[in-house]
Amino acid sequence: MQRSVPGPAGRPSVPKLLAAVATAAALVVPPGAAAASPAPGGPAVVTTRAALDPALVAGRGARVDYLEQEAEHARTTGTVIGPDRSAYTLAGEASGRRAVRLLPGQHVEFTLPRATNALTVRYSIPDAPGGGGITAPLRVAVGRAPARTMTLTSQYAWLYNQYPFTNDPDADLLHPDWWITECSCVPAATTPAPVIGKPFRPHHFYDEQRMLLGRTHRAGEVVRLTAPTGTAAAWTVIDLLDTHLVAPPRTIPRAVNVLAFGADPTGRRESADAFDRAVAHARRAHRPLYLPPGTYQVNRHIVVDDVTIAGAGSWYTVVKGREVALDPPAPDGSRHTGVGFYGRDAADGGSRDVHLSGFAIEGDVRERIDTDQVNGVGGALSHSTIDGLYLHHTKVGMWFDGPMTGLRVTDTVIADQIADGLNFHTGVTHSSVTDTVVRNSGDDALAMWSEGTANASNTFAYNTVQSPVLANGIALYGGAGLTVAHNLIADPVREGSAIHLGARFGAEPFAGRIRVTGNTTVRAGTYDLNWNIGLGAIWFYALDRSIDADIQVVGDAYLDSTYNAIMLVSDWPVKDSVRIDGVAFRDVRVDGTGTSVVSARTAGGASFADVDARNVGAVGVNNCGSFHFTPAGSEFRLTDLGGNDGGWLAPWLLPNTITCDDRPPVVPPPPPSTW
Repeated sequence: MQRSVPGPAGRPSVPKLLAAVATAAALVVPPGAAAASPAPGGPAVVTTRAALDPALVAGRGARVDYLEQEAEHARTTGTVIGPDRSAYTLAGEASGRRAVRLLPGQHVEFTLPRATNALTVRYSIPDAPGGGGITAPLRVAVGRAPARTMTLTSQYAWLYNQYPFTNDPDADLLHPDWWITECSCVPAATTPAPVIGKPFRPHHFYDEQRMLLGRTHRAGEVVRLTAPTGTAAAWTVIDLLDTHLVAPPRTIPRAVNVLAFGADPTGRRESADAFDRAVAHARRAHRPLYLPPGTYQVNRHIVVDDVTIAGAGSWYTVVKGREVALDPPAPDGSRHTGVGFYGRDAADGGSRDVHLSGFAIEGDVRERIDTDQVNGVGGALSHSTIDGLYLHHTKVGMWFDGPMTGLRVTDTVIADQIADGLNFHTGVTHSSVTDTVVRNSGDDALAMWSEGTANASNTFAYNTVQSPVLANGIALYGGAGLTVAHNLIADPVREGSAIHLGARFGAEPFAGRIRVTGNTTVRAGTYDLNWNIGLGAIWFYALDRSIDADIQVVGDAYLDSTYNAIMLVSDWPVKDSVRIDGVAFRDVRVDGTGTSVVSARTAGGASFADVDARNVGAVGVNNCGSFHFTPAGSEFRLTDLGGNDGGWLAPWLLPNTITCDDRPPVVPPPPPSTW
């Protein structure tokens, strides 16, 4: 969603796949531990989840069909970069905040931890000098099979400047009247104007590519990724490798076949009209529509209602489109259109009984234009399901405008978006997202935004979020009866953190029961570049109104937080008119903070029971209240309900002792470990 500028101041505990690999003791070791090599001279095998030892996140995050291997644990002739948690750096946007940089001729080697027939490589290569990206080869050799070439691109990466950003590295400030952290000034009000270096604030460096290997390779074989001599890329950064064992293409008995209506599986001809005809026929016949293996060129929206569309699997069926300029713009303000499956607009009654599964959507979005409807899936879809999609290079993977109800999103990957990963916007009810991975979103990865009409009774559960480069991993903006449970959120970069509850962006108030339960965050608690203060891994923000719903945070684990684990804050202009009250924290584990367990910068209060903390960098509670520093203490009260171990909630801090340090020194904690 559009960002505002703040003021200055019943499932298995471990996915079966990972559990099976974890039992192979010789093949899986915790990051940083001594690793056994499966074959003489071969690189050791270290598998992770969000760059963590899988034992630390058992039962949390998405169940996936791949194993993750971080490049920094592999054998390389290149250079490990990081760790670094700064914005605008390659290491800062890498998974685990480290990666491997290859110069031409250098390589990185991974050992397969299990049988594998497909790879995903997360990487970065330089932008073109004037913006717009380049392409470069990556040599992929697996075992003794002939090497193949993966074509890398930076055409969908490298944004610059202030929101909503630009592809031009030489652009002047987009908003010369905005606060600029780099000079602590408002440039338009400064004489002479400050010198801001170019390119200004480069970010969104990474992309990913997938490759089917054409055969199944055994565990123990070596994958070598080489930046070949002569490549156009002065350097190639490899962040991680996901190794997959992909099932054969599926068929759908008695389905309508899109090929029968003229769709071209080679991708050479536009197939949008053929898709429309096939969708209409499948709906009339009350039969599913099948998309056989192939790449289909679709350069506009396919409107869907009361229809099932199934591909052969997201590795085999790809619906791909160019972004097309509209002249004049559409009535909704869109300046472009592109590939996407859309329900009808809610104002026109919306769509229902839509079921999309088993295909990829590859977009062509290279700039952020908030009025553009160039999302992978959109509109209003009630009583519908989305399962097993792969969404890549669209603006938002899925953006739903309600009122609508009863949507289920499962087993989906959303990668490399310019804006949000998924957003329930305005009156979405009784809907859920589970077992979904969002990596490298350009805004909130998973969001519920109750703008104008409240979202209600929705759930985000068992999802994995990695490296949102702007804003939050999971964000709730108002709403009633919402649940965020058993998710894994890692490595948010700037202007947000892992989990956020915000009374902002014109959202309806929080109401009813809000439950945040059993989540794990890691390397969150980021630095807010507008406020110049550290946030919390989970943070509450009262801006438009107070937050006073029944909010319970139970069973979360906040690991290796860069600044705070928990933050409750209001903005300076409204600090005397809003409050955050009644948030209850229970059975929470905090393992490592750069500064505090709790940072309070608002009036109100919260309760704490069985909140255990260790490796805390500064005072356990940084309580500033609403900055009046009254003789009676802070305007924020902490209620100790007992069992809070680790000494962080010392008696002398209760209930509202002022311990305000606006920018306490940061003490990086040791890596998290089992409790």
